[in-house]
Amino acid sequence: MTQNGQHHLSPYITFTRAEWARLRDATPLPLTEEELETLHGLNERVSLEEVSDIYLPLSRLLNLYVAATQNLHRATHTFLGSRVEKVPYIIGIAGSVAVGKSTTARIIQALLARWPNHPQVALVTTDGFLYPNRVLEARGIMHRKGFPESYDVRALLRFLADIKSGAPEVRAPVYSHLRYDIVPDEYVVIRQPDIVIVEGLNVLQTHPAPGDRPRLFVSDFFDFSIYVDADERDIRRWYIERFQTLRYTAFSHPESYFRRYATLSDAQAREVAASIWEQINAVNLRENIAPTRYRARLILEKGPDHAVVRVHLRK
Repeated sequence: MTQNGQHHLSPYITFTRAEWARLRDATPLPLTEEELETLHGLNERVSLEEVSDIYLPLSRLLNLYVAATQNLHRATHTFLGSRVEKVPYIIGIAGSVAVGKSTTARIIQALLARWPNHPQVALVTTDGFLYPNRVLEARGIMHRKGFPESYDVRALLRFLADIKSGAPEVRAPVYSHLRYDIVPDEYVVIRQPDIVIVEGLNVLQTHPAPGDRPRLFVSDFFDFSIYVDADERDIRRWYIERFQTLRYTAFSHPESYFRRYATLSDAQAREVAASIWEQINAVNLRENIAPTRYRARLILEKGPDHAVVRVHLRK
């Protein structure tokens, strides 16, 4: 753990990969290679060693936090003499496009669901709370998709408030990456799980979008928050590599919104992807996403190969 020198005044305790891995203690590895294969993202290989070294200690920490929070709720209800309502523990996961936060969210979901005291773990992405394309086009911000103003923040806040109030059933809109739009009349139904993981670009943001003045912020509902971090040059490379691979997968689908990119050559694909990165994703990262890094309870710092090299835990 790094606690001396220039880091001694940091609000975080920094762990090397080896130091963090030792905190796994005796936690067993519940995932097989085959199960892990279904969880990682495109162009992002995650090994069982990575799960063992990074995600198992994290699941152990989160399990302790969840148990402590559940005990706190029981103590409050005992004091009030009221019936204990099931209140889900909410974990927020933030980070750039292409940094691997979706993979992180899926692995954490799979591991936490193996712990006996919270087997029901739901995963929701904030993509479902993007405004439909017709709304973005009408507002002239289709090119700003993924920026704070492209989300229906009020709907997301209502969703989280309903979850925290113990509502028996809460619905979240469904987003199709294939169609690049909200799917009409389709929802993910959340029925009082033990844990809800909320993954998205801007979930740790606190300043309101232009013209909007919410009294609450999405992060106000989080019990724990994680930021998946990496050097911008690495994220840019991962984005371009993923874009090139998508030409042979999602982009080639007849219904794909990006079908026009399927026939690009390698050189053309690199040029288009680099342009999209610089004009859209890099701007959003620098202006809106990266500034929220230090609001997270825990930061996973990745190296050039997507492997986590350091973990920063808020004191």
